[in-house]
Amino acid sequence: MTLLPRSLLGRNALLIVVLIVIGQLGSALLVRQMVIRPRIEQAADGVARTVNAIREGLSALPAAERERFVERFNARAALSGDGDGGDARRRVLLSPMERSFVRAVSARMAGSGTEAVWRFDGGSGLAVRMNIDAADHWISLPGALPTGEFTGAWLAVTAGSALLAVIGALWFQRRLNRPLARVVQAAGALAGGQVPPPLAEDGPTEIATLSRSFNHLVGSLQQTERERALILAGVSHDLRTPLAKLRLGVEILARPGEPAVSASMVRSIEEMDAIVGQFLDFARRETDEAPVPTSLDAMARDVAASNADHGREVSLVLGDLPVMPLRAAAMRRAMVNLVENAWRHGRPPVRISTGCGPEGTWFEVSDHGCGIDPGDAERLKQPFRRGADGARGGPAGAGLGLAIVQRVAQAHGGNFELMPREGGGLRARVSLPRHDKHSNSWPK
Repeated sequence: MTLLPRSLLGRNALLIVVLIVIGQLGSALLVRQMVIRPRIEQAADGVARTVNAIREGLSALPAAERERFVERFNARAALSGDGDGGDARRRVLLSPMERSFVRAVSARMAGSGTEAVWRFDGGSGLAVRMNIDAADHWISLPGALPTGEFTGAWLAVTAGSALLAVIGALWFQRRLNRPLARVVQAAGALAGGQVPPPLAEDGPTEIATLSRSFNHLVGSLQQTERERALILAGVSHDLRTPLAKLRLGVEILARPGEPAVSASMVRSIEEMDAIVGQFLDFARRETDEAPVPTSLDAMARDVAASNADHGREVSLVLGDLPVMPLRAAAMRRAMVNLVENAWRHGRPPVRISTGCGPEGTWFEVSDHGCGIDPGDAERLKQPFRRGADGARGGPAGAGLGLAIVQRVAQAHGGNFELMPREGGGLRARVSLPRHDKHSNSWPK
């Protein structure tokens, strides 16, 4: 498990923040080594010279005058000093700079009988103890170290620069993410069987090159799809004529005493004609058909009536769906394919159901056959794929019926699912997204 953000935006923002923090810490270390430390050394030299001069002056005074001189000196130092006042009485710890300063001063006065300490009484500052003729004298130097270490201004500038850098990084990354998000969205639409609109070929060179390459890819796929559909439609159309002639010849040459042979040949020709019809349906482009207001309930009733004309009863459970814009011919083709699949591979009774929910509307076709292996559901939606031997009965088809339904559902922005039916059988459901009543077409 990684602690890094998963998004490119989060990673870039984190990288910029880390670099700013490292840069600020490096700048602080550089200032400390190149500015603050030399100033401490310089201030310690000055204090050491001053203390030595005071010590020599005290040594030259008579013993009776020394204490009075020290009192007057400390009083004047207290008036002219800039200590912390009341706040100094509350402090009990030295800052790193103050400790360094005290150590530097003590090192310069070592061996002379003089000790430097930092006192907090009456204003923080340096206090020096001088031992002269076995008597201790305390000299206060409150203004010996006027420089603060790292003030609030430095912290404010550091935080402000980090915040500005993060805002700039987010702005820049958002501008970079927008075209990438459009490419991802277009790729998702392309994977879903839809043709995405051309991407804008602007922005940075790399992004423009990516958009241009994607547009070229979409154009190449469309051209390949058109050529494939044209070849498939041409071959299927050319097969229709010899099949019709063959059926006519079978009917003419049929012997009166062999009706079973004649009927078998006619059925075989009809099966071949149905397979050719599936090839033609698969070659059609659903997006070429304009959406029109359509009732799924009325379509279901029409498909059921058409099956009843051929002696196949289809029951209906309708959900009183509203009229919505659909590519009517393509959607009816999908519903007919599902009913044919139920009759061909399942067992009656066959039922068409419609309904609606929070996500949108749906219709499904169910049968009472053997069903399919749930692991084969996605595979059967692909072109020219059939179920495992013995899984579902009935004559074999071209393997395009469910692929056509899948493509029709995707063209409407919906989903196609194959689900087991309770008690045995298969439920084939086409779900369509909720329709905006103010719109008259599906999103492209």
